[in-house]
Amino acid sequence: MNAIVLAIVVMVGLCLARVSVVFSLVVAALVGGLWAGMSVDQVISAFNEGLGGGATVALAYATLGAFAVALSRTGITAMVSDKALAWVGARGNVSGEASGQGGGIKWLLFVALILVGAASGTVVPVHIAFIPILVPPLLGLMNMLQLDRRAVACVITFSITIMYMTTPVGFGTIFLNDILTNSVNQAGEELGMQVTTAMAPRAMLLPALGMVLGLLVAVLFSYRRPRGYRSPLNEVKGEKVSRPALSRKQLLMIGVAIVGALVVQLSTGSMVLGGLLGFALLSMNGLFKWKDQDDVFTQGMRLMALIGFIMIAASGFAGVMKASGAIPELVAGSGDLIGDNPGLAALVMLLVGLFITMGIGSSFSTIPIIAAIYVPLAISFGFSPLATLALVGTAGALGDAGSPASDSTLGPTAGLNADGQHDHIRDSVIPTFIHYNIPLVIFGWIAAQVL
Repeated sequence: MNAIVLAIVVMVGLCLARVSVVFSLVVAALVGGLWAGMSVDQVISAFNEGLGGGATVALAYATLGAFAVALSRTGITAMVSDKALAWVGARGNVSGEASGQGGGIKWLLFVALILVGAASGTVVPVHIAFIPILVPPLLGLMNMLQLDRRAVACVITFSITIMYMTTPVGFGTIFLNDILTNSVNQAGEELGMQVTTAMAPRAMLLPALGMVLGLLVAVLFSYRRPRGYRSPLNEVKGEKVSRPALSRKQLLMIGVAIVGALVVQLSTGSMVLGGLLGFALLSMNGLFKWKDQDDVFTQGMRLMALIGFIMIAASGFAGVMKASGAIPELVAGSGDLIGDNPGLAALVMLLVGLFITMGIGSSFSTIPIIAAIYVPLAISFGFSPLATLALVGTAGALGDAGSPASDSTLGPTAGLNADGQHDHIRDSVIPTFIHYNIPLVIFGWIAAQVL
């Protein structure tokens, strides 16, 4: 068995057995490295070298968590939640499907999350930074609607994945133009295959339709029924909480902090600096007590600590897998299973891409690895340039939704688990894996046959 396959199986098995994701990644890296012939010292060295790749993202999550908690301390998140609840109706009188109004609010919430998520990867490229700020204040509304948070996780994952797969704006420019198109051209240059940036969105359109189908199945069938969650004690008793109203000046300062954090992030490319500026502006303007700022920052870091450690451990795991040499071996070895069957070739290439991305946790990092071998293989089977783009792009995107260490699953968990009632593996990873990876394989295979 290939070391990558064994490591992924071990990681997934441990996660499903409710073992910590961080512990699962470390054990899987050790098993995979040893199986590939590395010594324990080599595995540890490769793991340590890979850790640095996740440190920046972990620190960014920590500062964003601090900014989110600081916002909640100002009372703005409670005000947003109260306004939303008041718009729906009296507390406790709306229960999801039991009320036409509740059902309408549910669909409006889904549409809003999709639009915000789509914007976060294109016109306002903040990626998942919006989730820990926007989603926690809405949990009270979701509880009131008895909304299954697994459906919300599927909606958010869809919104932050579909755009980079199909739209060459923001992160889509990086994925479609800088990575997918360039990787295919580099691999196919000597074999006479060249593709243009205009071809990439067309090639990924059919696989993206598979994502749409998976989303519809999730929200219309799989997670349509109401699901109860614990509510704060005052909501259970039906008591109305008295909160001091925010003045116009306070609302203005909160707006300045949010916009300032966004501007700094977009201008510098650093979520760390953006989060720190937002936190500093809130603390300096008296929106919460100065003596409480250390406690607020600590709470924010605690909120995002698990996500950060998972990202760091995932970088170490990826470092071991790359050092083992098992990734090229897996990609090259897949050719031995294919024979002369183009249909089987497309299926095997997609499944190998799934395994690699599940381990690395990033579709952006997977494509350069697999394109060097997949493009000559696709040419040998007579696949067109569009079909080759669809195969390589879909093989890279597979596993991004459904990987325990992917931004596409860690982001939704960061927001939906703010009250400790959303399990990362069972409520984010498994639902998104089932509803997106299966249709991506099917529609990616169809694209390879018809394009």
